[in-house]
Amino acid sequence: MDLVWRLLLALGLSSVIGVERELRQKSAGLRTYALVGTGSALFMLVSAYAFRTGDFGARIAVDPSRVAAQIVSGIGFIGGGLIFVHRENVRGLTTAAGVWLTAAVGMAPGGDLPLLATLATVIYLLVSYGFPLLTDRLPRSRGAPSQVWLTYRDGQGLLRRLLADCAQRGFAVSDLHVERSETANGHGPPAVTVRLELRGGGSIAGLAADLLSVDGVLDVTADDFNVVPET
Repeated sequence: MDLVWRLLLALGLSSVIGVERELRQKSAGLRTYALVGTGSALFMLVSAYAFRTGDFGARIAVDPSRVAAQIVSGIGFIGGGLIFVHRENVRGLTTAAGVWLTAAVGMAPGGDLPLLATLATVIYLLVSYGFPLLTDRLPRSRGAPSQVWLTYRDGQGLLRRLLADCAQRGFAVSDLHVERSETANGHGPPAVTVRLELRGGGSIAGLAADLLSVDGVLDVTADDFNVVPET
């Protein structure tokens, strides 16, 4: 039973992390995180206890650290698959880091360190929910560029207004690229996607919300988040 509760603890803690990712609608959600954490715990338990009895125990020197090291390096295969480049932005880094941490959370109960596993889960939730509130209040370097993509209906003169809104919030447009694409059904005005490179202080999240409130704007994507209109 001692080994069973360790495995169940790993399942519970990794599921808590997975719920947070599921709520944010990330590609790796509840099931992925639960399986990573539980699998890591099982690897640790097998490494530490499976070869201590019977013929195996008489012939094999047990070293659980060998399997632990393989988990740390092997989990990079999953994490690497979650990182991709989209519109010149690298995405998935936080998700990959979460999977990597979840593997450690799963390994800790398997290594009989339940307190550390629980504390690491609490730290993860603190970083995921608390740190964004902190970073939104940090001043941005005026020289640091930010990428924003706007998709809006053509033919309404929206681009000039959107650029004026950026200027009013203290952002300067250092680069602009327009991509025009027809509507899917071939009827109505085409949708235009504009990529802006902005420099200046202020909140990108606040700017994105303001731009999305403009009638005719269909989508706003800024760096690591996406804002879509409510329906």
